[in-house]
Amino acid sequence: MLIYNLQVMNTFLSKKFRFYSFFSMVLLVFVHGYNLHDRYMQPWTLVDEPLNFTTFTEYFLANGIFRFRIPMLFAISGYLFAMHDETPHWERIRKRTRTLLLPYFIWSIIGLLIAILLANWMVTRDIVYNTHLQPSDKKFGDYSIAEWVSAILWPTSFQLWFLRCLFIYNLLYPWLLKGVIKAPIIIFAIFGFFWLSTFGAILLEGEGLLFFSLGIWLCKNQKDVEVKPKWLNLPTAVLLFVVIAGFKTWLAFDVQYINAGRFFMFSFLHKVTILLGLLVVWFGCNGLVKYLMGKYWFVKLSSFSFIIYALHVPLITYFIDPFFRIIGFLPYYRIITFFVLPVLVILFCILIGWALRKTMPKVYSVLTGGRGFQ
Repeated sequence: MLIYNLQVMNTFLSKKFRFYSFFSMVLLVFVHGYNLHDRYMQPWTLVDEPLNFTTFTEYFLANGIFRFRIPMLFAISGYLFAMHDETPHWERIRKRTRTLLLPYFIWSIIGLLIAILLANWMVTRDIVYNTHLQPSDKKFGDYSIAEWVSAILWPTSFQLWFLRCLFIYNLLYPWLLKGVIKAPIIIFAIFGFFWLSTFGAILLEGEGLLFFSLGIWLCKNQKDVEVKPKWLNLPTAVLLFVVIAGFKTWLAFDVQYINAGRFFMFSFLHKVTILLGLLVVWFGCNGLVKYLMGKYWFVKLSSFSFIIYALHVPLITYFIDPFFRIIGFLPYYRIITFFVLPVLVILFCILIGWALRKTMPKVYSVLTGGRGFQ
């Protein structure tokens, strides 16, 4: 889901950016396919189920190992945005309106229409209202004008928050650039605190601000992000990554309630896991990147990153329980659902993207903000 055309970057770095854009979207679908009783995950989310293979594996992956994705995408976006300072800022913002803001509203409406359609299907009606993705618990037919507006601004397709925040960071870019160049220690201390505390306001999320700014800093200081730093010992980082994610997962079953101390403990372990994941995945998977980005079929699939991102929710959210009913007779049906349903949703999204690009390329371009044609 990269913001710029990477054809201008004929380097291994461009391949890594494209690879991790696609890889992050694939993992995002699995995270949103998390199917334990409490499916709304925060760093401090506890599990009100017995510890077993299914519950441990899902939490360990979805709320641990896979959580590096969004910070990595924000860092890549900041790096790429900082590469094009020769273009006037407001000219770039006009382009971002087409590539970020317009898709945000279009896919918000599409997600809402999917919810309305499924709410009128007897098989999924209760699921739509019981998942509480919409801003009101009322039936859609009883919505007021204000509730319809709210349903579009704060969409059923909740993953779209990334586009909204990225647009805000793009607007703030001149000030972010000045801050990370002139006072990086102060800026990163403030943004680091926002990130550690999971700060969030109406239109500003601390989750992405730190890493978008980091991307700017890395670009403007011409840091070599392709070479592993000497201080990073990958085997040790991998071990810590897995152990800390596993320890946090075990705590989520062992702890009975959250207080202030436990809130900060869970948040800290969560953030350490993310940082380790970023380092391990970015510097430790170069061989995998080279191999897969050398495969024609994988490069073609990677062009559908945005359509996977935009379309997979609310589909996967609404179809977890129907999928349970289909395969519920099988042992370990929940862990099977966790691994199989996301694959089916990803394939469906790619199929829809391929069909739209093939038959209605102009429509596809509007829907994706011009992405997915390389």
